[in-house]
Amino acid sequence: MRPAQILITGVDGPELGLEEAKRLREIQPGGYILFGRNIKSPKQLSKLIHDLYDLSKEPPLLCIDQEGGRVARLREIGREPPSAKELIDHGTVDHIRRHGALTGGLLKLFGFNLDLCPVLDISFQGDLDNSLRNRCYGHDPDEVTRNARAFNEGLRSQGVFSCGKHFPGYSRAHIDPHHELPTIERTREELEAWEWIPFKNLIHEVDFQMIGHAFYPWLDSSGFPSSLSRFFVTEMLREYLGYRGLVMTDDLDMGAIINQYSLKEAVRQSVQAGNDMVLLCHRNQLAPEALEGILQVSDRELEDRLERISDWKKKLQPLPTFSQSEFDRLNDEIFRLRAELIGAERASVHSTEDGKRSPVEKY
Repeated sequence: MRPAQILITGVDGPELGLEEAKRLREIQPGGYILFGRNIKSPKQLSKLIHDLYDLSKEPPLLCIDQEGGRVARLREIGREPPSAKELIDHGTVDHIRRHGALTGGLLKLFGFNLDLCPVLDISFQGDLDNSLRNRCYGHDPDEVTRNARAFNEGLRSQGVFSCGKHFPGYSRAHIDPHHELPTIERTREELEAWEWIPFKNLIHEVDFQMIGHAFYPWLDSSGFPSSLSRFFVTEMLREYLGYRGLVMTDDLDMGAIINQYSLKEAVRQSVQAGNDMVLLCHRNQLAPEALEGILQVSDRELEDRLERISDWKKKLQPLPTFSQSEFDRLNDEIFRLRAELIGAERASVHSTEDGKRSPVEKY
Protein backbone atom coordinates (compact mmCIF):
# COMPACT_ATOMS: atom_id res chain seq x y z
CA MET A 1 0.00 0.00 0.00
CA ARG A 2 1.39 3.39 -1.05
CA PRO A 3 -0.67 5.92 0.93
CA ALA A 4 1.02 8.95 -0.67
CA GLN A 5 -0.80 8.07 -3.90
CA ILE A 6 -3.58 10.17 -2.37
CA LEU A 7 -1.37 13.27 -2.67
CA ILE A 8 -1.02 15.51 -5.74
CA THR A 9 1.77 18.03 -5.21
CA GLY A 10 3.35 20.94 -7.00
CA VAL A 11 6.95 21.28 -8.16
CA ASP A 12 9.22 24.19 -7.24
CA GLY A 13 10.52 25.36 -10.61
CA PRO A 14 11.28 24.51 -14.25
CA GLU A 15 13.61 21.68 -13.28
CA LEU A 16 13.89 19.33 -10.32
CA GLY A 17 16.45 20.13 -7.65
CA LEU A 18 18.43 17.26 -6.12
CA GLU A 19 16.78 17.48 -2.69
CA GLU A 20 13.36 17.95 -4.22
CA ALA A 21 13.80 14.91 -6.48
CA LYS A 22 15.02 12.81 -3.56
CA ARG A 23 12.02 13.81 -1.44
CA LEU A 24 9.50 13.09 -4.18
CA ARG A 25 11.13 9.77 -5.00
CA GLU A 26 10.84 8.71 -1.37
CA ILE A 27 7.27 9.96 -0.89
CA GLN A 28 5.89 8.67 -4.24
CA PRO A 29 2.92 11.06 -4.59
CA GLY A 30 0.07 10.00 -6.82
CA GLY A 31 0.42 12.98 -9.08
CA TYR A 32 1.86 16.40 -9.83
CA ILE A 33 0.36 19.75 -10.77
CA LEU A 34 2.35 22.28 -12.80
CA PHE A 35 2.05 26.07 -12.89
CA GLY A 36 3.58 28.99 -14.78
CA ARG A 37 6.68 28.80 -12.59
CA ASN A 38 7.37 25.35 -14.08
CA ILE A 39 7.01 26.32 -17.75
CA LYS A 40 9.78 28.12 -19.67
CA SER A 41 9.93 26.41 -23.09
CA PRO A 42 8.28 23.43 -24.83
CA LYS A 43 11.39 21.24 -24.64
CA GLN A 44 12.06 22.17 -21.02
CA LEU A 45 8.47 21.30 -20.06
CA SER A 46 8.65 17.96 -21.87
CA LYS A 47 11.87 17.11 -20.02
CA LEU A 48 10.39 18.08 -16.63
CA ILE A 49 7.41 15.80 -17.23
CA HIS A 50 9.68 12.92 -18.26
CA ASP A 51 11.76 13.49 -15.13
CA LEU A 52 8.63 13.30 -12.96
CA TYR A 53 7.67 10.04 -14.65
CA ASP A 54 11.17 8.69 -14.02
CA LEU A 55 10.76 9.39 -10.28
CA SER A 56 7.55 7.40 -10.10
CA LYS A 57 7.17 3.68 -9.48
CA GLU A 58 3.79 3.82 -11.22
CA PRO A 59 2.50 6.35 -13.75
CA PRO A 60 1.57 9.64 -12.02
CA LEU A 61 -1.38 11.84 -12.72
CA LEU A 62 -0.02 14.98 -14.36
CA CYS A 63 -2.38 17.89 -13.80
CA ILE A 64 -2.65 21.45 -15.01
CA ASP A 65 -5.21 24.27 -15.04
CA GLN A 66 -5.63 24.82 -18.77
CA GLU A 67 -9.07 26.42 -18.96
CA GLY A 68 -8.47 29.34 -21.33
CA GLY A 69 -8.00 33.08 -20.91
CA ARG A 70 -5.95 34.09 -17.88
CA VAL A 71 -6.18 30.57 -16.40
CA ALA A 72 -4.14 28.80 -19.04
CA ARG A 73 -0.69 27.82 -17.81
CA LEU A 74 0.63 26.90 -21.27
CA ARG A 75 0.21 30.47 -22.48
CA GLU A 76 3.66 30.91 -20.89
CA ILE A 77 5.10 29.23 -24.00
CA GLY A 78 2.38 29.72 -26.59
CA ARG A 79 -0.83 31.40 -27.61
CA GLU A 80 -3.55 32.16 -25.11
CA PRO A 81 -6.71 30.12 -25.73
CA PRO A 82 -10.08 31.88 -25.51
CA SER A 83 -11.63 32.27 -22.07
CA ALA A 84 -15.03 30.81 -21.28
CA LYS A 85 -16.49 34.34 -21.40
CA GLU A 86 -15.02 34.99 -24.85
CA LEU A 87 -16.46 31.72 -26.06
CA ILE A 88 -19.99 32.31 -24.77
CA ASP A 89 -20.04 35.98 -25.80
CA HIS A 90 -18.70 35.55 -29.33
CA GLY A 91 -18.82 31.86 -30.20
CA THR A 92 -20.97 28.78 -30.55
CA VAL A 93 -21.10 25.34 -28.96
CA ASP A 94 -18.96 24.12 -31.87
CA HIS A 95 -16.27 26.67 -30.98
CA ILE A 96 -16.31 25.43 -27.39
CA ARG A 97 -16.05 21.78 -28.42
CA ARG A 98 -13.17 22.70 -30.75
CA HIS A 99 -11.49 24.55 -27.86
CA GLY A 100 -11.79 21.41 -25.72
CA ALA A 101 -10.29 19.19 -28.41
CA LEU A 102 -7.39 21.59 -29.07
CA THR A 103 -6.74 21.82 -25.32
CA GLY A 104 -6.72 18.03 -25.01
CA GLY A 105 -4.42 17.63 -27.99
CA LEU A 106 -1.94 20.15 -26.60
CA LEU A 107 -1.91 18.57 -23.14
CA LYS A 108 -1.57 15.05 -24.51
CA LEU A 109 1.44 16.15 -26.58
CA PHE A 110 3.37 16.92 -23.38
CA GLY A 111 2.07 14.02 -21.31
CA PHE A 112 -0.53 15.78 -19.15
CA ASN A 113 -3.37 13.37 -18.44
CA LEU A 114 -5.70 15.50 -16.27
CA ASP A 115 -6.98 19.01 -16.97
CA LEU A 116 -8.58 20.62 -13.93
CA CYS A 117 -11.67 21.86 -15.76
CA PRO A 118 -14.40 22.52 -16.87
CA VAL A 119 -15.65 25.08 -14.38
CA LEU A 120 -19.28 24.16 -13.61
CA ASP A 121 -20.00 27.24 -11.51
CA ILE A 122 -22.58 29.70 -12.82
CA SER A 123 -21.45 33.25 -13.61
CA PHE A 124 -22.64 36.05 -11.38
CA GLN A 125 -20.92 39.15 -12.74
CA GLY A 126 -20.67 42.40 -10.80
CA ASP A 127 -18.87 43.00 -7.55
CA LEU A 128 -18.30 39.41 -6.46
CA ASP A 129 -14.59 38.87 -5.88
CA ASN A 130 -14.53 35.09 -5.86
CA SER A 131 -11.90 34.10 -8.47
CA LEU A 132 -14.46 33.07 -11.14
CA ARG A 133 -14.47 36.17 -13.34
CA ASN A 134 -14.49 35.21 -17.06
CA ARG A 135 -14.12 31.50 -16.21
CA CYS A 136 -17.77 30.36 -16.22
CA TYR A 137 -19.65 28.87 -19.19
CA GLY A 138 -22.91 30.69 -18.69
CA HIS A 139 -25.30 32.75 -16.59
CA ASP A 140 -27.88 30.03 -15.97
CA PRO A 141 -27.73 26.26 -15.31
CA ASP A 142 -28.79 25.17 -18.80
CA GLU A 143 -26.24 27.41 -20.53
CA VAL A 144 -23.44 26.18 -18.28
CA THR A 145 -24.49 22.56 -18.83
CA ARG A 146 -24.58 22.88 -22.61
CA ASN A 147 -21.29 24.71 -22.96
CA ALA A 148 -19.29 22.85 -20.29
CA ARG A 149 -20.47 19.56 -21.81
CA ALA A 150 -19.14 20.61 -25.21
CA PHE A 151 -15.72 21.49 -23.75
CA ASN A 152 -15.68 18.27 -21.74
CA GLU A 153 -16.48 16.16 -24.80
CA GLY A 154 -13.72 17.81 -26.82
CA LEU A 155 -11.13 17.43 -24.07
CA ARG A 156 -11.91 13.79 -23.33
CA SER A 157 -11.93 12.90 -27.04
CA GLN A 158 -8.13 13.35 -26.86
CA GLY A 159 -7.71 10.89 -23.99
CA VAL A 160 -7.25 13.55 -21.29
CA PHE A 161 -9.22 13.28 -18.03
CA SER A 162 -11.50 16.14 -17.03
CA CYS A 163 -12.43 17.60 -13.64
CA GLY A 164 -15.69 19.39 -12.86
CA LYS A 165 -15.25 22.20 -10.34
CA HIS A 166 -15.95 23.65 -7.76
CA PHE A 167 -18.67 21.60 -6.02
CA PRO A 168 -20.87 22.61 -4.16
CA GLY A 169 -20.44 25.95 -5.98
CA TYR A 170 -18.41 29.16 -5.61
CA SER A 171 -20.89 31.23 -7.63
CA ARG A 172 -22.35 33.17 -4.69
CA ALA A 173 -19.09 33.58 -2.77
CA HIS A 174 -18.31 37.23 -2.03
CA ILE A 175 -14.64 36.65 -1.21
CA ASP A 176 -11.86 34.68 -2.87
CA PRO A 177 -10.95 31.37 -1.16
CA HIS A 178 -7.34 31.86 -2.22
CA HIS A 179 -7.17 34.28 0.72
CA GLU A 180 -10.17 33.68 3.00
CA LEU A 181 -12.90 31.11 3.60
CA PRO A 182 -16.16 32.30 1.99
CA THR A 183 -19.45 31.86 3.84
CA ILE A 184 -22.28 31.18 1.40
CA GLU A 185 -25.78 31.78 2.71
CA ARG A 186 -27.64 29.39 0.40
CA THR A 187 -30.15 26.76 1.40
CA ARG A 188 -30.18 23.24 -0.01
CA GLU A 189 -33.36 24.07 -1.95
CA GLU A 190 -31.69 27.10 -3.54
CA LEU A 191 -28.58 25.14 -4.48
CA GLU A 192 -30.60 22.28 -5.95
CA ALA A 193 -32.66 24.71 -8.02
CA TRP A 194 -29.63 26.56 -9.44
CA GLU A 195 -25.93 25.88 -8.65
CA TRP A 196 -26.12 22.09 -8.51
CA ILE A 197 -27.90 21.57 -11.82
CA PRO A 198 -24.73 21.57 -14.00
CA PHE A 199 -23.05 19.18 -11.55
CA LYS A 200 -26.08 16.87 -11.69
CA ASN A 201 -26.27 17.02 -15.47
CA LEU A 202 -22.59 16.14 -15.97
CA ILE A 203 -22.29 13.81 -12.98
CA HIS A 204 -21.47 10.76 -15.15
CA GLU A 205 -19.44 12.67 -17.76
CA VAL A 206 -16.47 14.10 -15.84
CA ASP A 207 -13.64 11.90 -14.56
CA PHE A 208 -12.92 13.92 -11.40
CA GLN A 209 -14.86 16.34 -9.24
CA MET A 210 -13.06 19.06 -7.31
CA ILE A 211 -14.49 20.15 -3.96
CA GLY A 212 -14.17 23.86 -3.26
CA HIS A 213 -13.43 25.61 0.03
CA ALA A 214 -16.54 27.36 1.36
CA PHE A 215 -18.76 27.23 4.42
CA TYR A 216 -22.50 26.70 3.97
CA PRO A 217 -24.12 27.32 7.38
CA TRP A 218 -27.62 26.41 6.17
CA LEU A 219 -26.54 22.90 5.14
CA ASP A 220 -23.69 21.72 7.33
CA SER A 221 -23.42 22.51 11.02
CA SER A 222 -20.06 20.72 11.42
CA GLY A 223 -18.15 23.98 10.93
CA PHE A 224 -15.88 22.41 8.31
CA PRO A 225 -15.30 23.94 4.87
CA SER A 226 -17.04 21.96 2.13
CA SER A 227 -13.74 20.37 1.05
CA LEU A 228 -13.27 18.89 4.52
CA SER A 229 -16.93 18.03 5.05
CA ARG A 230 -18.26 14.48 4.95
CA PHE A 231 -21.72 15.94 4.35
CA PHE A 232 -20.71 17.46 1.01
CA VAL A 233 -18.12 14.94 -0.22
CA THR A 234 -19.78 11.67 0.78
CA GLU A 235 -23.43 12.33 1.56
CA MET A 236 -24.17 14.86 -1.18
CA LEU A 237 -21.72 14.15 -4.02
CA ARG A 238 -21.28 10.40 -3.64
CA GLU A 239 -24.55 9.18 -2.15
CA TYR A 240 -27.14 11.76 -3.20
CA LEU A 241 -25.82 12.70 -6.67
CA GLY A 242 -24.36 9.24 -7.29
CA TYR A 243 -20.91 10.33 -8.43
CA ARG A 244 -18.61 7.37 -9.18
CA GLY A 245 -15.41 9.04 -10.37
CA LEU A 246 -12.51 10.40 -8.35
CA VAL A 247 -12.95 13.31 -5.93
CA MET A 248 -10.20 15.76 -5.02
CA THR A 249 -9.91 18.85 -2.87
CA ASP A 250 -9.13 22.26 -4.19
CA ASP A 251 -5.63 23.43 -3.23
CA LEU A 252 -4.99 22.97 0.50
CA ASP A 253 -2.44 25.79 0.26
CA MET A 254 -5.24 28.35 -0.10
CA GLY A 255 -5.85 30.88 2.63
CA ALA A 256 -9.32 29.41 3.21
CA ILE A 257 -7.56 26.36 4.69
CA ILE A 258 -4.14 27.43 5.96
CA ASN A 259 -5.68 30.23 8.03
CA GLN A 260 -7.59 27.67 10.08
CA TYR A 261 -5.88 24.27 9.92
CA SER A 262 -2.45 22.69 10.00
CA LEU A 263 -1.60 20.78 6.84
CA LYS A 264 -1.67 17.45 8.67
CA GLU A 265 -5.11 18.20 10.10
CA ALA A 266 -6.50 19.41 6.76
CA VAL A 267 -5.24 16.34 4.90
CA ARG A 268 -6.59 13.91 7.50
CA GLN A 269 -10.00 15.57 7.57
CA SER A 270 -10.13 15.75 3.75
CA VAL A 271 -9.58 12.03 3.34
CA GLN A 272 -11.95 11.11 6.16
CA ALA A 273 -14.57 13.31 4.50
CA GLY A 274 -14.37 11.09 1.42
CA ASN A 275 -11.88 12.77 -0.91
CA ASP A 276 -9.78 10.35 -2.94
CA MET A 277 -6.95 12.82 -3.53
CA VAL A 278 -5.73 16.07 -1.99
CA LEU A 279 -3.98 18.97 -3.71
CA LEU A 280 -0.84 20.53 -2.21
CA CYS A 281 0.05 22.91 -5.00
CA HIS A 282 2.97 24.97 -3.73
CA ARG A 283 4.77 23.52 -0.72
CA ASN A 284 5.99 20.09 -1.77
CA GLN A 285 8.64 20.35 0.95
CA LEU A 286 5.71 19.65 3.31
CA ALA A 287 4.79 16.41 1.53
CA PRO A 288 6.10 14.35 4.49
CA GLU A 289 3.72 16.25 6.79
CA ALA A 290 0.86 15.64 4.36
CA LEU A 291 1.71 11.93 4.40
CA GLU A 292 1.50 11.96 8.20
CA GLY A 293 -2.05 13.26 7.88
CA ILE A 294 -2.92 10.52 5.40
CA LEU A 295 -1.55 7.85 7.74
CA GLN A 296 -3.90 9.01 10.50
CA VAL A 297 -6.82 7.72 8.44
CA SER A 298 -8.05 4.15 9.02
CA ASP A 299 -6.69 1.32 6.86
CA ARG A 300 -10.17 0.60 5.52
CA GLU A 301 -10.63 4.18 4.33
CA LEU A 302 -7.15 4.26 2.79
CA GLU A 303 -7.69 0.99 0.96
CA ASP A 304 -10.94 2.31 -0.50
CA ARG A 305 -9.27 5.49 -1.80
CA LEU A 306 -6.15 3.71 -3.08
CA GLU A 307 -8.13 1.03 -4.90
CA ARG A 308 -10.16 3.69 -6.72
CA ILE A 309 -6.99 5.62 -7.67
CA SER A 310 -5.32 2.44 -8.91
CA ASP A 311 -8.31 1.49 -11.04
CA TRP A 312 -8.37 4.96 -12.60
CA LYS A 313 -4.64 4.93 -13.33
CA LYS A 314 -5.07 1.79 -15.43
CA LYS A 315 -6.67 4.08 -18.01
CA LEU A 316 -3.59 6.32 -18.38
CA GLN A 317 -1.96 6.47 -21.78
CA PRO A 318 1.81 6.01 -22.26
CA LEU A 319 4.02 9.08 -22.09
CA PRO A 320 4.39 10.49 -25.64
CA THR A 321 7.41 11.67 -27.56
CA PHE A 322 7.28 15.45 -27.80
CA SER A 323 7.00 16.96 -31.29
CA GLN A 324 7.89 20.62 -31.81
CA SER A 325 6.15 20.67 -35.19
CA GLU A 326 2.93 19.34 -33.66
CA PHE A 327 3.19 21.92 -30.89
CA ASP A 328 3.55 24.68 -33.48
CA ARG A 329 0.53 23.36 -35.40
CA LEU A 330 -1.69 23.24 -32.33
CA ASN A 331 -0.46 26.65 -31.19
CA ASP A 332 -1.47 28.12 -34.56
CA GLU A 333 -4.89 26.46 -34.35
CA ILE A 334 -5.45 27.92 -30.88
CA PHE A 335 -4.62 31.40 -32.16
CA ARG A 336 -6.96 31.00 -35.13
CA LEU A 337 -9.79 29.93 -32.85
CA ARG A 338 -9.43 32.94 -30.56
CA ALA A 339 -8.98 35.26 -33.53
CA GLU A 340 -12.29 34.02 -34.98
CA LEU A 341 -13.95 35.15 -31.77
CA ILE A 342 -12.33 38.49 -30.93
CA GLY A 343 -10.13 39.38 -33.91
CA ALA A 344 -6.45 38.76 -34.59
CA GLU A 345 -5.19 41.94 -32.94
CA ARG A 346 -6.86 41.25 -29.58
CA ALA A 347 -6.11 37.52 -29.83
CA SER A 348 -2.38 38.23 -30.00
CA VAL A 349 -2.43 39.86 -26.53
CA HIS A 350 -2.53 37.91 -23.28
CA SER A 351 -5.30 38.69 -20.80
CA THR A 352 -4.31 40.63 -17.71
CA GLU A 353 -3.39 38.34 -14.83
CA ASP A 354 -5.65 39.86 -12.18
CA GLY A 355 -6.57 36.78 -10.18
CA LYS A 356 -5.62 36.45 -6.53
CA ARG A 357 -3.07 33.84 -5.57
CA SER A 358 -2.62 31.53 -2.62
CA PRO A 359 -0.60 33.27 0.11
CA VAL A 360 2.15 30.65 -0.07
CA GLU A 361 2.44 30.57 -3.86
CA LYS A 362 5.86 31.36 -5.30
CA TYR A 363 6.33 32.94 -8.73
